[in-house]
Amino acid sequence: MSTVNAPVPTDPRLDTRVEAETGRSTPASPRRSGLGGSVWWRHLLGLVALAWALFPILFIWSAATNPSGTLNTASLWPSGFSTANFEALFSDSSRPFWSWYKNSMIISFVGAIGAVFIGACAAFAFSRLRFKGRRGGMMFLLLTTFFPALLAIVAMYIIFAGIGDALPSFGLNTLTGLILAYLGGALGANVWLLKGYFDTVPRELDEAAIVDGASHVRIFFTMTLRLVMPILVTVFMLVFVGLYGEFMLASVFLTDVETQTLGVGLYGMTLGNDANTLFGRFTAGALLGSIPVMLLYLAFQKQLVGGLTTGSVK
Repeated sequence: MSTVNAPVPTDPRLDTRVEAETGRSTPASPRRSGLGGSVWWRHLLGLVALAWALFPILFIWSAATNPSGTLNTASLWPSGFSTANFEALFSDSSRPFWSWYKNSMIISFVGAIGAVFIGACAAFAFSRLRFKGRRGGMMFLLLTTFFPALLAIVAMYIIFAGIGDALPSFGLNTLTGLILAYLGGALGANVWLLKGYFDTVPRELDEAAIVDGASHVRIFFTMTLRLVMPILVTVFMLVFVGLYGEFMLASVFLTDVETQTLGVGLYGMTLGNDANTLFGRFTAGALLGSIPVMLLYLAFQKQLVGGLTTGSVK
């Protein structure tokens, strides 16, 4: 019978004893030298990317804390620290900053919750149920993502103008109407992202629950949603950030100053003859507006990475 000589692992302590007895040292492993083996250029690229990302943040901070608060005196490096721009922003009755802030939070949070729930229901049906037109429905949802939302603004404006005549609470210039318009816009991409994660859940769990007498509704709410929580958090964050910074549809639907979102309201400060003097207030509002998104990413960054990678690997 022939035997295969397997490599025997070496002990570092044995090598040290051999060196002490024989006076010879073991050869070191070869190291790459030259420009190809160096990593200094990677650190350089990282520093350049970091500086490129921090440049607008530093400029906004400098302009928001600038005592003069004008565009002409804004600079990259802060020349002083003052809260005058924040105080002027809060005390301006013609530009209700806190109302804009509240409207943006309500629209983003409610719209994200609704989009996640609708997308999860559709993804569960496409992933677990078998029905006629399933593949065609998925292809149709994928096809809708290729059309820009700008093409639908005129049609949506006419539709919601007609709805407002019958139901004023769901028409134009209302937060409810804008949320309903947002719920259908991101359905296609969310369903595909959710379905990829739903497919990673073993079907044997559903079959065992069905044997125990559970219905599809009970399986969905009590078991599946708990197992796919990372992708639900991921979709919530993506939809929240998208709705929080959306401008085009919000500027068309919301014309009253009190009902405008934060992006539309701050954009109004950059127009007209007062744009130069209001630049400090604009940057102060933009700085405060970035806080919810930053806190959201810091709180759920682990779920975001897990939700994106698991669904893509499947």
